Amino acid sequence: MGYADKAEELFRSGLSCAQAVSMALAPKVGLDENTLKAISAPFGAGFARSREVCGAVSGMLMIIGYAHPELQKREIYALSREAMEEFKAELGSYVCREILKTAAETSSVPSERTPEYYVKRVSCVTCVRTAAAIADRYTSR
Repeated sequence: MGYADKAEELFRSGLSCAQAVSMALAPKVGLDENTLKAISAPFGAGFARSREVCGAVSGMLMIIGYAHPELQKREIYALSREAMEEFKAELGSYVCREILKTAAETSSVPSERTPEYYVKRVSCVTCVRTAAAIADRYTSR
């Protein structure tokens, strides 16, 4: 199973977008999945459901950053921006509310994960798959 497939599977199992991407790539970079599950938990739905930066992008950047400890701040920022722009080229934005075409959420209560949820959130599945694929490429550099 590829990393994009694994990320989608994790997302569909009820994990957040940030958790799904970071946990899918955890074995590749030698991190513990449960550690990443906890670290990435607040980043889902655009930072704790505030619909800011897409959680899938946050998970992607966590993995890319961890995979490149040798890079200085300027270099990791440049690499991260390159990955973000690649994501934006695919999805049109890396801001959750812009991707979902919705207003910022006022409630921190997560949406119930029902079959209808995943139909409405098809763009979230695309985000998770895209971010995992980009993270895979950028961790192989």
